[in-house]
Amino acid sequence: MHNVVIIGAGPAGLSASLAAAAAGAPVLLIDSNPRLGGQYWRMSADDFQDQHNQHFDLDTGLLLINAVKARKEIEVWSGAQIWSATNKDGKNTLRIIYQGKERIVNTENLILCTGAYDRTLPFPGWDIPGVMTPGGVQSLLKGHGVLAGRRVVVAGSGPFLLPVAAGVIKAGGSVVALLEASKSRRWLTSFFVLLENISKIKEAFYYIKTISEAKVRARFGQAVIAAHAASNGELESVDIAKIDRNFRIKKVQNIKCDVAAIGWGFTADTSLAGSLGCNQLVAKDDGVVVWVDGEQQTSIPGVFAAGEITGIGGSDLSMAEGVIAGISAAKFVGCNVEVLKAHRKRRAKRQRFANALIRAYPIKPGWKSWLKDETIICRCEEVCLSDLKHSINELGATDSRTAKLLTRCGMGLCQGRICGRFVVDLVANELNLSPTDTDRISAVNRPIITPIPLGVLALGE
Repeated sequence: MHNVVIIGAGPAGLSASLAAAAAGAPVLLIDSNPRLGGQYWRMSADDFQDQHNQHFDLDTGLLLINAVKARKEIEVWSGAQIWSATNKDGKNTLRIIYQGKERIVNTENLILCTGAYDRTLPFPGWDIPGVMTPGGVQSLLKGHGVLAGRRVVVAGSGPFLLPVAAGVIKAGGSVVALLEASKSRRWLTSFFVLLENISKIKEAFYYIKTISEAKVRARFGQAVIAAHAASNGELESVDIAKIDRNFRIKKVQNIKCDVAAIGWGFTADTSLAGSLGCNQLVAKDDGVVVWVDGEQQTSIPGVFAAGEITGIGGSDLSMAEGVIAGISAAKFVGCNVEVLKAHRKRRAKRQRFANALIRAYPIKPGWKSWLKDETIICRCEEVCLSDLKHSINELGATDSRTAKLLTRCGMGLCQGRICGRFVVDLVANELNLSPTDTDRISAVNRPIITPIPLGVLALGE
């Protein structure tokens, strides 16, 4: 019998598992990856000896991973895909593909730690092979020891660009350009927040040291606005632009590369929470997140959430939230345990840093001016910007959901995970309106959480 079921084995899920187990609650930890650690502590093998090179703080990850493995109260299902989830009469039903078969798990107590994925913005040529997200490049390095390319442009916005650039360099690649769209001085407005989170400064300098030794200088106020393919159809070069404070193009140059890793922060993965019916809200960065109270409980009693799905904030905040969620879940099932004041103070400090991140790396609306009518918007269904405009100006779409139905934009294999967020912005821009919270939330919810083969479904429980 599992009193607490936890989804996701990254920093939040590992911390929640240990906290719940320490309080005396039997735990079932379910994760889609083959090994514990999530995206943050992704590793290519169970032998960790040669993996420190691609991680700033692998020791913390190994401490949590080994502690979870050592607890007899924690059962782990790795490589498990949840394709459907429902909540009815206080019971949560999860349909899971595990070891090639469908399993059904019913539980009244659930902790969601489903994390986040790279946020993308479209531009001409972003569908060319060789244009990737920073997370994709890092996953190849951490999970498989594969360098995506030899000449790499790392661009976009946010601190995640630093570990990706450093990882490419350590793996023997060349970072031909490191571009941050925001200005370097934006962190000055959060100086005291930085001081109370001194570990984050140390982490930044850890990556900067590697980047500097490779004689790579970050360029601020610049972005990749277009990509070009060679005769073989693969990436050959990108256009780099100096941009103003609203992301409008000022001056353009072209540079050669074989991989472009371009990302704009992260988007919370709220698919599972949405299927269960948890209340969601639009955060300060316009991303959709799961609402939680001070105990990390969602709008559904007995369902808790921790980590990036409650707001993008990094591994330290995820771990702090995970501990509180684990304790709260254990208390919910009758364990004699309380969330301590020290736990709340740690979370508050990490949350202040997360808020500073949003202020330091805003995504300004001028990025829409980079697009052309023939620019692909939905890569799965090959829908271009002109198709989206046609659905509004000629077919009468008045919101992103209608535009989606008329164009199939966001109805492909990724189910809108890549394009859903910016399609809302593009439709609102064409209508000369501000995106509504309803549009943003509807864009991230989907009935099938993970696509599965029909044959597996037919053999299920």
